[in-house]
Amino acid sequence: MGTETATLAGGCFWCLEAVYEQVRGVEKVVSGYTGGTAENPSYHDVCSGRTGHAEAVRIDFDPDAVSYRRLLELFFTTHDPTTLNRQGPDVGTQYRSAVFHHDEEQRRAAEEVIADFAERKVWPDPIVTEIAPLGPFYEAEDYHQQYYRSNPWAGYCQVIIAPKVAKLRKEHFDLLKA
Repeated sequence: MGTETATLAGGCFWCLEAVYEQVRGVEKVVSGYTGGTAENPSYHDVCSGRTGHAEAVRIDFDPDAVSYRRLLELFFTTHDPTTLNRQGPDVGTQYRSAVFHHDEEQRRAAEEVIADFAERKVWPDPIVTEIAPLGPFYEAEDYHQQYYRSNPWAGYCQVIIAPKVAKLRKEHFDLLKA
């Protein structure tokens, strides 16, 4: 079937990257910026909140090994999709929860997963995740790539990212790479 791509934003891109790098069928995860207006924004530009970009990850995956829907289910359980423009200590539109769909099938899947999670009351508050068509995706600076893997003992990694990785291992063990 070939490789497909998902683009998701759920707070700091370091968190999503650390989780998805460990998922069976995920071939590559790239941290970057999307959903804004400026061309080739830098981390400094995005953090200013003036470009409209979200910190996001581009996930290349094998749909025969892991479905897009399953990637979304993981997404909606490893970050808080009920907080507007915020994930933990990270505040601003650049930290919003968003699914940037590549086609109508991905858009429908995102809407279905959100409806399913709402019906099952997975979260006590309404999901506020933005669903938007993917625009230009700009890769983040090199020092942002594989950040958790390169800096596992950094404070942010221990306090914010490690619990998300632990949740993946506990609740989605079947998705882990061998």
